[in-house]
Amino acid sequence: MAIQGHINHLSNQHKKIEHIIESEMANPDWDEIRVAALKKQKLRIKDELEQLRAGN
Repeated sequence: MAIQGHINHLSNQHKKIEHIIESEMANPDWDEIRVAALKKQKLRIKDELEQLRAGN
């Protein structure tokens, strides 16, 4: 059950980062470096989620 809680937490983080990216890119002067860092973070979370789900 602890793994499921971790999966839920990571899923929520993934969604939050997606919303931050969308908000940032909606701004005409969005910061490419910040968006790239957020996308990398989102990808790391996605990879971790896939590993946890595969092990479940």
